[in-house]
Amino acid sequence: MKSKHLTGDQLLAALSALSNPHRLRVVAALAVGGRNYVSQLARELNISRPLLHLHLQKLEEAGLVTSKLELSEDGKALNFFEAAPFAIDLTPAAIAEAVKTLTTNPEK
Repeated sequence: MKSKHLTGDQLLAALSALSNPHRLRVVAALAVGGRNYVSQLARELNISRPLLHLHLQKLEEAGLVTSKLELSEDGKALNFFEAAPFAIDLTPAAIAEAVKTLTTNPEK
């Protein structure tokens, strides 16, 4: 995800995904430690796997992490996640450009 290509909806999704401390920790852990599978990442972050799955889903929907299902040598399915390369240029001008493409209407 490159900042120059973010639509208003993509910007909202990214900012929403990053507005949670658990999700910030997930991105940081993947950025520093590299790709990791859910069980190991849950242990490292001291968070339950179901809760981690919810956070990873939100991050993946926003394009901030990617996942790949792989089989281990003993036949176990492991879902590996890694941080996606992204840069968000959060300036008033960038926001003004993104707003022009918003499809999400705020509640009245």
